[in-house]
Amino acid sequence: RAGAAFQYLLVQKTGAQKNVGLIQLNRPQALNALCEGLMAELRRALEAMESDPEVGAIVLTGSQKAFAAGADIKEMQNKTFQECYSSGFLAGWDKVSVVRKPIIAAVNGYALGGGCELAMMCDIIYAGEKAQFGQPEILLGTIPGAGGTQRLTRAVGKSLAMEMVLTGERISA
Repeated sequence: RAGAAFQYLLVQKTGAQKNVGLIQLNRPQALNALCEGLMAELRRALEAMESDPEVGAIVLTGSQKAFAAGADIKEMQNKTFQECYSSGFLAGWDKVSVVRKPIIAAVNGYALGGGCELAMMCDIIYAGEKAQFGQPEILLGTIPGAGGTQRLTRAVGKSLAMEMVLTGERISA
């Protein structure tokens, strides 16, 4: 029912009392790359869950292969700095971090770049055995752009965060 309104998400209420909001990123052909359409839908789904008095907590997940492989590079590659700056590119990506209900990231597979940052915006991260976290933006000649440098440092400490951001290396669960 609720999922019909979304192209890039599967959304439902689950649990014995139907009080857990489940949002699954559903863009498998792109390893759940975070395009503008997906992020707009995620904001709408989070707003609906936050305003629903029956929902007590929210679980955000992806697939077994990828939680989210990062921002959609194909969508970004031809944008200049000025275009990104003036259009408010990445505006609203932090919606996850301001929702007042607890959000749990259930991560398996890749959580890279923006996907890693999305997971870190959640209140709790549960990582499966195949989870791979990374900030590979340096390999594209840029740095994490949605708060990843600050959140990663708080999550894993300065030394490991610097290593991940400056080398693009991944860590497992």
